[in-house]
Amino acid sequence: QVQLVESGGGTVQAGDSLRLSCAASGGTLSRHTVGWFRQAPGKEREFVATIKNYGDSKYYADSVKGRFTIARDNAKKTVVLQMSTLNPDDTAVYYCAAGTGLITSSLRIGTQYPYWGQGTQVTVSL
Repeated sequence: QVQLVESGGGTVQAGDSLRLSCAASGGTLSRHTVGWFRQAPGKEREFVATIKNYGDSKYYADSVKGRFTIARDNAKKTVVLQMSTLNPDDTAVYYCAAGTGLITSSLRIGTQYPYWGQGTQVTVSL
């Protein structure tokens, strides 16, 4: 069982940056594919970014490509989501998720990830 803990959310202004972290309680995420998803009020959960295990290939939603970067912080045993040029449409609860054995075609599908964190709120104001 992998327990995930997100941190780094907060309230920022449009154009600002924010860095989210995802850690595995009592362990490491080095062997897992780790994704970030978000859910805005009244909307369905959507894929944001993911970093694959064994090779660290990265995939992004079109809405965040060029603004968000996902990476592993091996020293801290975390996966970070660096978000820049934030806008109000990025306001949501952000969740990290992890799994193993995911194939490329399933990386953007939340139900393919068995482990989830509790989420961290990101609010972007004008």
